[in-house]
Amino acid sequence: MPIRKLPSHLINQIAAGEVVERPSSVIKELLENSLDAGASQIDIEIEQGGKKLIQIRDNGHGIPKDELALALNRHATSKISSLEELEKVSSLGFRGEALPSIGSVSRLTLISKAKQGESAWEIQGDDHGKELDVRPAAHPQGTTVTVRDLFYNTPARRKFLRTDKTEFTHIETVVKRLALSHFNAGIRVTHNKRLVHQFGVASSAEARERRITEVCGKDFLEHAVPLDVEAAGMFLWGWIALPVFSRSQTDMQHFFVNGRMVKDKLVSHAIRQAYRDVLYHGRHPAFVLYLEVDPSLVDVNAHPAKHEVRFRESRHVHNFIYRSVYDALAGVRPDAESAEPILVTGAVSGQGVGRVIATGASSRVEENQAVAHAASIAYGGQRSMGLPVQEHMASYDALYVEKGNESADAGVINEGKEEIPPLGFAIAQLHGVYVLAQNAEGLVIVDMHAAHERITYERLKQAQAGDGIRSQPLLVPVTMNVSTQEANVVEEYASVFTELGFEVDQAGPESIMIRQVPGLFRDADVPTLVRDVLSDLITYGSSKRLQDEQNEILSTMACHASVRANRQLNIAEMNALLRDMEMTERSGQCNHGRPTWRQLSMQELDKLFMRGQ
Repeated sequence: MPIRKLPSHLINQIAAGEVVERPSSVIKELLENSLDAGASQIDIEIEQGGKKLIQIRDNGHGIPKDELALALNRHATSKISSLEELEKVSSLGFRGEALPSIGSVSRLTLISKAKQGESAWEIQGDDHGKELDVRPAAHPQGTTVTVRDLFYNTPARRKFLRTDKTEFTHIETVVKRLALSHFNAGIRVTHNKRLVHQFGVASSAEARERRITEVCGKDFLEHAVPLDVEAAGMFLWGWIALPVFSRSQTDMQHFFVNGRMVKDKLVSHAIRQAYRDVLYHGRHPAFVLYLEVDPSLVDVNAHPAKHEVRFRESRHVHNFIYRSVYDALAGVRPDAESAEPILVTGAVSGQGVGRVIATGASSRVEENQAVAHAASIAYGGQRSMGLPVQEHMASYDALYVEKGNESADAGVINEGKEEIPPLGFAIAQLHGVYVLAQNAEGLVIVDMHAAHERITYERLKQAQAGDGIRSQPLLVPVTMNVSTQEANVVEEYASVFTELGFEVDQAGPESIMIRQVPGLFRDADVPTLVRDVLSDLITYGSSKRLQDEQNEILSTMACHASVRANRQLNIAEMNALLRDMEMTERSGQCNHGRPTWRQLSMQELDKLFMRGQ
């Protein structure tokens, strides 16, 4: 077959294969155009899951008459005009492919009235890429795009569409995500003449939370903590769910970069790493997060459907997201007023990667220490805890009091006390497994093994970090055959391997030699570990592989060293455990992601016994 130029309508249909996969793809492209046009209200009308009709009406700035025909031509756009502008795109659309691609596989009608125009104009596109005449129409300021009979001229594509219900479910997912990305636009959705969703303009914090609730559900916001971190020109804000609200799928992970919804491997890896210490294996975190960076540092032209982006400083972005989420989760502790986990956020400082500075964190520690001291006085004579832990784990020495002065009713709270600790005071132990405590809200139930395991684990990590990574030379160095890229990475990241406790040299173009390893991993499969670290460095520019392995060992040590079920604790020991929980990072979950305590308010207890009904 000779080489020949393809007709324009076939070119558009080929392009439509990348842009228009199903009705939800049409919704995404047209909604993004409306948002780029500055619309504050968008109405979406759907029939038969989008197969029969998709109509989107907005009140944006509109399209002038002389640009309507051009809008249906490929690669015609108002978003960019040069390579320089392409490298710092701030709009959602920019390629000029959506309208002609959609028009090539459907019956498309475009009506628009520009902001300064005297009247509205209408144009239609056919499946051969030829525009009909522009004619006058009745329409307020803004644009209406009507798409009928999607894939009517490509029956092979239409066969792959699912049921109306399934296709509309995909549409709902896209609409909800875009509703989360732009709070300043109201969105109304009808399906088969029935109102399904109506998102009002969310200009206040309360309205934004209301929209989050409408999209993600009430439970998400009840189990989420706010995040607000800024460092080195990057700003990350939003909501992250506590580990107890983990999911079996990644269906509640919403991440936006400069208002664009993305699914990026680097972002997913950073957040997954931040949760790794508090989440069950096989479970996934839930979050709604917004990253704002200089548009010139993000390449949005990396995927035909614009779902993925590339960061020019990927390592800094990865570490910034990881550290921000990690510190936010670490800062969740019982609050004295609500007895619920909270997050105190504040400014961030640092070069490239910042650490969340929790406002009032030092005063919180001092306050907890004062509470612990007050508890020791309130309970008369208390003995130091006799928990079976190693010497370097024992840290309950703050509760020494005189012997023989512990009263039988030491757990009873003095109702007249001005301050009651967030987790209250212990009143009993249930079947040697749970600690029951009374606080200002009601009843607190603590899984004593899970709580003590987290406390011990965090102290082991602190001790390990304080001592640094101790290395051990290998009696016989290990030589590994690797790819040229991996060998070059060893040389490029030599300082990283040194920080991790390794001594690794490039022995040849495709071989490396391991001379020294961290002491904790002397019995591990070192070649596999090094290969995994190299893979992380190539993909993400950093690696938490060794830290994961090290934490796994420390977690096992903490589990075996923590107080076991059926061990009887006295009131003093139980209160010491409660006070340490209040001062320990991530104390709401054990090392395996299970919750360590629960709160039952007086109102909830009254409902159980139908009091006041």
